[in-house]
Amino acid sequence: MEPDLQALVDAGKLNLKAAAALDLLKPQTFCLHKSWGFGQINNWNLLLNQVIIDFQTKKNHSMQLQYAAETLQPLSDAHILVRKINETAAIKQLASSDPAQLVQIALESFGGKITQDQLQKSLAPEIVTEGEFKRWWDNAKKALRKTGRFSLPAKKTDPITSRDQSLSFVDELIQSFRAARQLKDQLNFVDQILKNADTYTGSPAELQPVVTQIEEIAARNQRLNPSQALELLISRDELCARFPELQKGTFSVASIITEHENRLGEMVAQVISSKQRRVLAEFETAFPDNWSTRLITLLQRANFRIAGDIGKILVDQGKTEELHQFLNRAIKEHSISSDVLYWLCKERGAGGFADLLGPELMTSSLSALERDQFNEKRSSKLHDLLMDDRELVSDLIASAPLPQARDLMRRMLLTPAFEELNKRSLMARLIKVHPELQSMISGDSEEKQEALVVSWSSLTKRKEELQDLISKKIPQNTEEIAIARSYGDLRENFEFKAAKEMQAVLMRRKSELEQMLDRARGTNFENVDTTQVSIGTIVTVRDINTDERSTYKILGAWDSAPEQHIISYLTAIGQGLLSKRPGDTVELPTETGTRTVEVVSIEAYQLPAEQKAEAAAAHLAS
Repeated sequence: MEPDLQALVDAGKLNLKAAAALDLLKPQTFCLHKSWGFGQINNWNLLLNQVIIDFQTKKNHSMQLQYAAETLQPLSDAHILVRKINETAAIKQLASSDPAQLVQIALESFGGKITQDQLQKSLAPEIVTEGEFKRWWDNAKKALRKTGRFSLPAKKTDPITSRDQSLSFVDELIQSFRAARQLKDQLNFVDQILKNADTYTGSPAELQPVVTQIEEIAARNQRLNPSQALELLISRDELCARFPELQKGTFSVASIITEHENRLGEMVAQVISSKQRRVLAEFETAFPDNWSTRLITLLQRANFRIAGDIGKILVDQGKTEELHQFLNRAIKEHSISSDVLYWLCKERGAGGFADLLGPELMTSSLSALERDQFNEKRSSKLHDLLMDDRELVSDLIASAPLPQARDLMRRMLLTPAFEELNKRSLMARLIKVHPELQSMISGDSEEKQEALVVSWSSLTKRKEELQDLISKKIPQNTEEIAIARSYGDLRENFEFKAAKEMQAVLMRRKSELEQMLDRARGTNFENVDTTQVSIGTIVTVRDINTDERSTYKILGAWDSAPEQHIISYLTAIGQGLLSKRPGDTVELPTETGTRTVEVVSIEAYQLPAEQKAEAAAAHLAS
């Protein structure tokens, strides 16, 4: 013992145990403190009863002798923390060439076990920086498993330890799987076996009991936990593909899909994302007669990841046309989900769906976002994509005729799906493509004077809808809000939230109707110009390629009855035909693209007798 320490003991100023501890903490030696971490003894000042330590975050920190003796752990020259300071180049070389040996040094330094976080802190920043550690550790784990000397836990918070070298890592996983009783643990061990199959050196026959046990577990869970049973069978199939000598039973992924055909959406959604596409690919085996129809049905309620997988499977299997027709119809009906719209917009231009990216898709997107908000969907990838992708809005509305662009701007002005600042950002993008829309924000009279030509019957219906809102639905909703408010705590009051959401919907519709009615100009389509396609004419066109003839009745802004060939003049077809004369050719949109037609004849539209009476009454009432 140092004479100075012995003198303090003899004088009764330091007990023998503390002096012995301090004797190992001489100046220039290294130590470890539970709170302040790694440090080096700078010097002693025995007269002032102090030890001066340089910690990494506290230089020249002083501690009383007794406290230092009790709380500082002296480190030997072989400790990883000391060697990374004294032998930096050598340890850095070891990290690159022999990570297993480096981990062994770390284990010996920390009493035979060390967590991943401890290992990272021990090596950073001198040996492996924090930014490089994950990549280094991924490579190091492969080297550790090949040696068979280390037990690597599934959780990063559990310690790495040395292990019995007579048992390989995969063998240990196999034993753990066979001993596991919880379904979650069984799934995890099977996945770990697959991930480390490359390091397996045993006979494939030794894996046969694993395959058999997987099938037994899947069979027990196929009714209560079908999603997990699917995951097990997919892992079994991957294991058998890796080791062709293995034999598997007749129990299959397709058989579980068939058994649960009434709850496919829920079941697939519960499968982990990395295995969902494998499940979807088995639909063709499970439902050979209508697998594509079932996938498309599933698509309507799928999240964006499953939507992408379904889309890729259908395209790869030659079902692009069927998928295209569904998407086109769902967009026009505004029934398409925000997740499917997100997939379409995110992957725009791919898969043969570029023609769907138009103003109608933008309108459907607003409807889907409003639906999500009403249903209290907490987040929307479509919402974020519209805000973050600076080119998306421009791409969607580039082909929009000005009247349709104006309608989109009105929807944007009224929608509750965006906060005010975000809404202004989107409107600025609309204006960038259609500068004429600036008047709708600035309040110029040009926009206020623009009229909508509508039939008297449709005008009456809109007026009746507005009256119903004002006299019945809005007062009823106000009463519902008052009742829900009386239930108490508004933060947890579902009835109040639902009533307020409905209030936003009703008030938005009221505003829309008021704006539309303010611009509406009723007509009974008399005295129309039949020298060219006008509002109130019947147009017959001939397809240039097929010679097929079609008839369109071009009527008011709110008139639409496809089964009677009645379309609004604001539709894409209506806008394309307006002002055309007999003999003119025009490109008209279809569900799958466009077609070239020739205008054959134009005649005046005649209101049916009963509608003439309604129109006259409506005219007088206005």
